[in-house]
Amino acid sequence: MNALKVIIYFSIFKYPLTIEEIFSFSSACNIDNTKKELQKLIDNNIVFKFGKYYSDVNDASLVKRRLNGNKMAEDIMPKALKRAKLIMSFPYIESVSISGALAKGYHDNDGDIDFFIITKPKQLWLARTLLVAYKKLFLLNSKKYFCVNYFISSDRLKIAEQNKFTATELMTLIPIYGETVFHKFVAENNWASKFYPNKTINTTLLSKSPKKPIWSRVLQVLFNTKLGSDLNHKFKKITLKKWKSKFKHLKKKEFEIAMKSTNDVSKHHPQDFQTKVIGSLNERYDDKNKAFNLNLTMENA
Repeated sequence: MNALKVIIYFSIFKYPLTIEEIFSFSSACNIDNTKKELQKLIDNNIVFKFGKYYSDVNDASLVKRRLNGNKMAEDIMPKALKRAKLIMSFPYIESVSISGALAKGYHDNDGDIDFFIITKPKQLWLARTLLVAYKKLFLLNSKKYFCVNYFISSDRLKIAEQNKFTATELMTLIPIYGETVFHKFVAENNWASKFYPNKTINTTLLSKSPKKPIWSRVLQVLFNTKLGSDLNHKFKKITLKKWKSKFKHLKKKEFEIAMKSTNDVSKHHPQDFQTKVIGSLNERYDDKNKAFNLNLTMENA
């Protein structure tokens, strides 16, 4: 049930897929096997086909929704690339990638432009705070086109949470800057390929790190001191205290995943999509198993 599990995953986001997309997110040996499985699923009314798109929900309007979202993603991509260039100009930023829905080719009026950022070691919280300060001062705290919600340090590149959700987010990243560091990141996280052996990361826009502007280099000189080290520690402490107070609705384990805050990682995902998506996915697997006497295995969070 390779194809069905892929379809169900993206169905959580109301996103029907083409055969090529289904194959790329499956572990099928070849696309012909995917085509045969899809035909069986259609014959048994488990999956529905609308033009070239497949969904486990019998609703043709989902295709129109997807196509509208694809067009909006295409239209907003130039702005996302400009934001990525701006982020890359800041001190201690080594790599910038577009993540989230936009990285999967979808955007709507409620969507943000999400960024996955790799920083220099021991400067993650200082780098993050400078970007957040810019957002608050110059973007009126709007995250719509500047959602910097996931940072990791270049000396700790391996993602600890290894599941279908994190593998999907990783394999759909669109890296823009920091070619050398990003390739190291991919190598450190080759576990994701076990989830998606047919999927490759789109690196067509990836380039080497450009030279930092003079203002950024001046700040780095200023902060490559005990002052910078002290500020990095202080900003982490202040941010973590604020988040613990603000997001009390999250249980301890949920907080540790959604708002992970270590010396090498900063995640700001208060809606805890990882837990919700895996939970929703397993519920849908269970529903399909009962309705069609299947044996879809559950996903681990």
